[in-house]
Amino acid sequence: MTLWKRLWLLFTVIWVVVSGLNAGTILAFSDEQEKAWRPIVLGVLVPAVLYGIGFAWTWLRKGSGKPSE
Repeated sequence: MTLWKRLWLLFTVIWVVVSGLNAGTILAFSDEQEKAWRPIVLGVLVPAVLYGIGFAWTWLRKGSGKPSE
C-alpha cells in the first residue's frame, strides 16, 4: 500500500469518528436535529474527494495511464 493511501486511511478514520461524534452530539442534545445532516454528509464526502484527488495525482504522475514496463 502506498504512503498516500496509508495517510488517507488514517485521516479518514479520524475524520469519520469526529464527524460521527459531532452528529451524535447534535442528535442527542439539540432541538434542531436536522443540523446533524451536515456533519454526516461531510463525513462521507470529504474522504471520498480526497481519495479521488490522490488517485488522480498518482495517475498523472505515472504518465497519464501508460502501462509501466
